[in-house]
Amino acid sequence: MTIEKIVPRGFGLAFVEGLTVFVALAVAGDKLRVRIDQIKGKTAFAEIVEVLEPSANRITPPCQYFGSCGGCDFQQMSYAEQLNSKVAMIRDCLQRIAKVDLDAEIKVIPSPAEFGYRSRAQWHIEPETKRIGYYKRNSRDLVDIENCPILAPELNKELKRLRGELPWEKIRENRSQIDAARGGGGQVSTYSQSLDEAAKEVTFTAAGETFHYSADVFFQGNQSLIPDLLETALSGAKGEKALDLYSGVGLFSLPMARKFKNVVAVEDNMASVKFAKKNAYAARLSNIEFKTESVRKFLYHTDLKSVEFVLLDPPRAGTEKDTIQNLIKIGPPQISYVACEPSVLARDLKRFDESGYRIDSITAIDLFPQTHHVETIARLSKR
Repeated sequence: MTIEKIVPRGFGLAFVEGLTVFVALAVAGDKLRVRIDQIKGKTAFAEIVEVLEPSANRITPPCQYFGSCGGCDFQQMSYAEQLNSKVAMIRDCLQRIAKVDLDAEIKVIPSPAEFGYRSRAQWHIEPETKRIGYYKRNSRDLVDIENCPILAPELNKELKRLRGELPWEKIRENRSQIDAARGGGGQVSTYSQSLDEAAKEVTFTAAGETFHYSADVFFQGNQSLIPDLLETALSGAKGEKALDLYSGVGLFSLPMARKFKNVVAVEDNMASVKFAKKNAYAARLSNIEFKTESVRKFLYHTDLKSVEFVLLDPPRAGTEKDTIQNLIKIGPPQISYVACEPSVLARDLKRFDESGYRIDSITAIDLFPQTHHVETIARLSKR
């Protein structure tokens, strides 16, 4: 079969013998021999057996674990083709899910580094075999990783240290995990529920703001693109009152507080809110009100008719139930939606479109080179 294009979740799409076939690790233009592993109705999922004629955009993956490790699924593409595929996936979701045909260009901001960029990681550990690494594709089998090419050098160094120094005998679980995060100046923080050690606090400075955090809270994994992320999401926004929903450690709250008279930051993770308050205090910003509760609960019981701007940055799974409808009831004139899953973004954009909002712009920021994941920012305004 010949791969027509790359579709959401990073699969190659092909048609053969009445079937729509999704092929893992393919490149648009590949002519392949595949093995079909699963059929559901007229849809099939397949694995590559042989590349008969490679696409002009197919390259040799540099990672020795590629194809086995489930972490990267775009290393077989040139970087330019990765970016093209991600924009195509966003358009596919907009057309198929949101029913929106966007005439405007989807701007894409590439990563300055294609490898060695990732400043956050989650490593799975198996005490019995003393293995540490990532899960195998489509399974919970562990791939023992000695060096990961997309990790920042400091995290690869930490991975090597842990392999030799972990107190394996003290870990009672058959399987566990370790979260790791890099700060500025080579700082590294690690955290595991299986180890009786507090996560070390690290700091990182971007776009004139300094952020304190640790491995047990969320912080963006591609630090080089944080200035672009903030500029794209907040450009032109200013006024009296703004909301930062799913605010984390204050990545958006701090720069928003310099643009608005009052900012309300909503986050249900207590550890993240603690860091956010510390970050605001260190920045001498006293105009941020922190709410430690779920976004759904906050929007349900709070009267916010005077809000002019909302920054929405939910986790990969998307917003909580009723969140979008409750936000629409508030009716903010401007919304900036930061999403790491295009299908979830498209689902919610459909609701906004049907409720009187227009899409002013959509920008893709490649926070995750070598994978099908992409950060997408939609700027919306009321018609």
